[in-house]
Order: sequence, then structure tokens, then C-alpha cells
Amino acid sequence: MHASRYEQLVQAVVDYAIYMLDVDGYVVSWNAGAQRIKGWRADEVIGKHFSLFFTEQDCVEGKPARLLALALSTGVAQDEGWRVRKDGTQFWALAALDVVRGTEGEIVGLAKVTRDITDRREAAQQLDAMRAQLFQAQKLEALGQLTGGMAHDFNNLLTIILGSARLALSSRDPQRTQRLLEHILDAGERGTQMTQQLLSFARHKAMNTGRVALPPLIDSTRMLLGQALPKDIELHIRIDEDVQDVEVDGSQLQMVLLNLIFNARDAVEHDGVIDLRARNCHLQGEVDDLQGSFVRLDVSDNGRGIAPHVLPRIFEPFFTTKAFGKGTGLGLSQVYGFARQSNGAVTVVSSADNGTCMTLYLPAYQPVTSTTN
Repeated sequence: MHASRYEQLVQAVVDYAIYMLDVDGYVVSWNAGAQRIKGWRADEVIGKHFSLFFTEQDCVEGKPARLLALALSTGVAQDEGWRVRKDGTQFWALAALDVVRGTEGEIVGLAKVTRDITDRREAAQQLDAMRAQLFQAQKLEALGQLTGGMAHDFNNLLTIILGSARLALSSRDPQRTQRLLEHILDAGERGTQMTQQLLSFARHKAMNTGRVALPPLIDSTRMLLGQALPKDIELHIRIDEDVQDVEVDGSQLQMVLLNLIFNARDAVEHDGVIDLRARNCHLQGEVDDLQGSFVRLDVSDNGRGIAPHVLPRIFEPFFTTKAFGKGTGLGLSQVYGFARQSNGAVTVVSSADNGTCMTLYLPAYQPVTSTTN
């Protein structure tokens, strides 16, 4: 009676393909969900090998046999990938293969559960595309703020190059000519380095999480800022000597640091100070329940602070207190999204008397340790 009810329950499920295989991978049962998702009737597939549902490429590469062997040896096998319907169309499947044992503990077959998650996969891809577009939009906004300062820096370098070249042309002193040529070479090399930094930042790159060393990335960010910070605002950078590498997308991290520094710049009045501090920390759940080794990046300023009624909304997309045309309201939203995607967190402390401190917590890089038998 219980077996009959269980079979009725399985047959009533239409959102999942649920069917049984024998130990060799041949189909021995087929529910209504399997027919709806895969298109075959029970009499068309019972007795057929389950490799029928895999793509030709997967079969050539031996994927069905590998999954079957894994399930028989460990008790379970899970997989995500393309599967084929009766009409030849494909869908993205999330599948699990579990061993079924008899009363004596012997393996009598395998239970196969498959779900069509094509819509979920496409939604995730669209979300990733939107995040990439947001990242590029923020990068363009930052470039707009950087280019004015860069133009000023290049103008200074060209002044050095042209002035030194004119003096060298009229000089009859070989030693002086040598010094002037060295000035020209030094200015040209600095211009080349600035150009490389700007091109590296502007270039469209695929999101790529990996090991990132903070000192060179922060130094590159400092160079990008150039004249973007007014002369009466000081940028102080402190990086602990033992600061660990982090596991993030380096290009996104640089964008985030620029966003935070630009926000601090806009909040600071004349003779202001912006501090960027990098140090190691160990969390035990006190920040968004994060546990383990992290690197803490603080961007603090002595500006006017954030009003208490505004503070809860600062990470909302398109929320901004800046005048029309002065900001999109996407900067801190991008910072928040980056922190969450990086398995980290961002916090803020602000008051009218002490300015604002934005803190990023990023996971420290953990080397992969290999074990040998």
C-alpha cells in the first residue's frame, strides 16, 4: 500500500523528471514530469540507456558513464549541463543520481532526478550582463572625472619636454644638453606610464576573480587620480607591510576604490584629508556573519558626514543627494554589489563631527593546498 502511494506521488510530480535506472544505466521507470520535460513517453524510453538524454558531445566524452560510475562508487552524483529532448531541442538541466539499496544493503538501482533550469540560467546570464553594463557605466563616469586631471598632468609633462628640447637645441654645453635630454626622457617615460595606467583601467575586461596584490593596485589607483583631487585635499595612504593578497576581481576593486575616494572628495571641504588604509583582520561573525581571514580597506574623510536619515539609503541604486548631472547614484550601489559578489562586505560609519569612513572587507587569498596519498 505504501509503495503504491509513493508511486502515485512520484507520478503526480510534473516539475521534475523522476525515474529509476538499473545498475547498468538502463531506464526502468518514468514519471509524468520526465515525459513533460524530456518529451518521451514511458513506453519509448523504458529499457533504453540513459545516455539517450545527453548531447552527442557529452556521449563522445563519456560523461554518462562517468556519472554512473561516480554514483555507484560514492552513492551520489550531481551534474549541471545541457540535455536533449525527444524533438532534438536542448535544455539546461540540474540533475542528481542517487544509489538505491535493498533491504540487505545491496545496490538495486539508481534514482535519477532532473530539473529544467534553463530560465534560471538565462536570468542569471542577463543579470551578469546588466552588472557588466553597470560596471562599464561607472567606469565611464570615473574616466570623465579622471580625464581633466590627466590632461593637466600631460600638459605639465609636455611643458617639460618642449622647454627642455628648446634649451637643448640652443645649448653649447654637452653636460647641460645631457641633463636636458634626461629630463625629456624622464617626462616621456612618466607620460607613457600614465597612458598605460589609463588604458588598462579603461579597457573592457571580462569579470575575472583571482589573486590580487594590494600595494601595486593601490599605487596604480593613486597614479590614476592624478589631478582629480584638488590641491587643497590631501590623500594619505597606509598599507600594512604584512597585508595579505585578496581574492577578487582586480579591475572592479580599482573601480570601487575610485568611487569611494571620489565620494570622499565630494564630501570634503577646503583643506580636507582623505585616508586610505589597508590591513589584515580576522572576523568571527561580527560583520555580516563573515568568518575567517579578511583584508580591511578603510576610506575615511574629515568631511561633512552623511545625514542620519540618508545613511540607510546610500547603497540603493540611483539614490543620490548630488545635484542633477553631478552623479548617477550608482557608485555606492556598485561598491555594495562588488563586496557581496566577492564574498565580503561593506560598512559605513558617519557623523557630522568626524566625517565618514567606508570599510570594505575582502576575503584574503587562500592558496590551494594539494594532498598526496
